[in-house]
Amino acid sequence: MRILSAEFTCGADNVRSLPPPTLGEVAFGGRSNVGKSTLMNALAQRKSLVRTSRTPGLTRQLNFFALTASAKPGEEPFSLYLVDLPGYGFAKVSKKEHLGWGPLMDAYLGQRPTLRAVTIIVDVRRGVEDEDAQLLDFLTRGTSREAAKPIEVLLVATKLDKISKSERKPALARVTDGAKRAGFTGKPIGVSGETGEGTDLLWDRIQKAIL
Repeated sequence: MRILSAEFTCGADNVRSLPPPTLGEVAFGGRSNVGKSTLMNALAQRKSLVRTSRTPGLTRQLNFFALTASAKPGEEPFSLYLVDLPGYGFAKVSKKEHLGWGPLMDAYLGQRPTLRAVTIIVDVRRGVEDEDAQLLDFLTRGTSREAAKPIEVLLVATKLDKISKSERKPALARVTDGAKRAGFTGKPIGVSGETGEGTDLLWDRIQKAIL
């Protein structure tokens, strides 16, 4: 995938501040510090488009990044939003902020007409944890998007570079088993945001969901 342009568009902390639904959107969710920002930067082929931090819970709103991409030279480019969702789990934010995320997340995941896919990122070494399972269950059971195109759920097991090649198959099998318990029957996509491994396959799935 060739990224022709990539830029931060806006951050939304309530439904009214969401950008107009003009482009297909792929949202990225995961536990705080799972490597979400690193993976999104790798997909965007930019070093610091999406801010990374060692402090859990840095992302406290929905951040929209507009990308224009082309799968191969001569192919018609396409545009989309990558949407960085607030990290969950041990995020160090106030109770008020946590409460404020609920309605926004419910409205965005359940009613956003241009949301085409949600990518749930898990650490391949830790597998599917409770919060991941809850989000998988919510998305696979369906939402209130009665008139909208169904959301494709992409499960990504990141940090492949942190384990040996011999450990990868059993680690991905554990991710698959954990996802099945949450009602998700697809296979995880193994990636590394640090090396870019697996991002071509992920881009292929994203493009199919968008177009």
